[in-house]
Amino acid sequence: MLNKKIEGLIAAPFTPFDEQGELNLELIPSYYDSLKKNQIKGAFICGSTGEGVSLTFQEKVATLKAWTALTKSDDDFALMMFLGGTNVKECQELARIAEQEGADAISFTSPYYFKPANVKQLAKCCQEIASAAPKTAFYYYHIPILTGGNFNMIDLLQEIDEQIPTFKGIKYTHEDFMDFLSCLNFKGRKYDMLWGRDENMLSSLILGSKGAVGSTYNYAAPLYLDLMEAYENSDFENANALQQKSIDMIRLLGKYGGIATGKAYMKLIGLDCGTFRLPIANMTEEQFALFQADVADLGFEHFKSIR
Repeated sequence: MLNKKIEGLIAAPFTPFDEQGELNLELIPSYYDSLKKNQIKGAFICGSTGEGVSLTFQEKVATLKAWTALTKSDDDFALMMFLGGTNVKECQELARIAEQEGADAISFTSPYYFKPANVKQLAKCCQEIASAAPKTAFYYYHIPILTGGNFNMIDLLQEIDEQIPTFKGIKYTHEDFMDFLSCLNFKGRKYDMLWGRDENMLSSLILGSKGAVGSTYNYAAPLYLDLMEAYENSDFENANALQQKSIDMIRLLGKYGGIATGKAYMKLIGLDCGTFRLPIANMTEEQFALFQADVADLGFEHFKSIR
């Protein structure tokens, strides 16, 4: 079981597809090597960035096995498997498989159809799923903008504290800094709070965050490593400038249609993960040409991840 708190960057990988929109698992070894070269400490697979909600159960298992074949003997790399957030029975089965295959952690988010009525019901879901993998660390994934699970996480911690032996912390993808700090300080900083908003990492560092999970670490890890180093060295002006560079980069996601733009960035570092599945829209060739010009103006070559 993953017993230590995570420090540093955890990438949320894109699930690679081929030209027919099927899994391209042959790319994952090169993907893993790229993350290692860029000092990434782990991978949160099949999450939002990884299109977990658009994968079949069999595809999730195949993706999991492709990653664990590389990571289960790597003690310096934490593999976190996102299970889902609608079907508790299916999440339990996937949790069992994740444990058998050697994943370091599993994660679950609030059901979004049907939704739990309150934190007590959400905690029951977490307990049921965590019990299926009793030797694997369990993290809750808080992303209310997508799930509608607008619960205070401090309430969830109070509800499940001491109730789930494998519970280790929360992947916190929300802007409620008051709630985040309360969770961070809960019972002497008992739980691992992983920040999930790349565009305001600096604010989380000020509050005491040590670990983060994000999509842009796939292709711009050096930018964030420099930001964290600048903060640690009390070089706040440089940290501020680097965070603004991150914001400028992330704004291009919005300009070119959203989450699928991340795979366009991946093409620019030499890892073609294909396109996103429906209902997500992808760039046209004309849009990609404009995108490349904007990325060049941003100075991406100076802070992009190496392959």
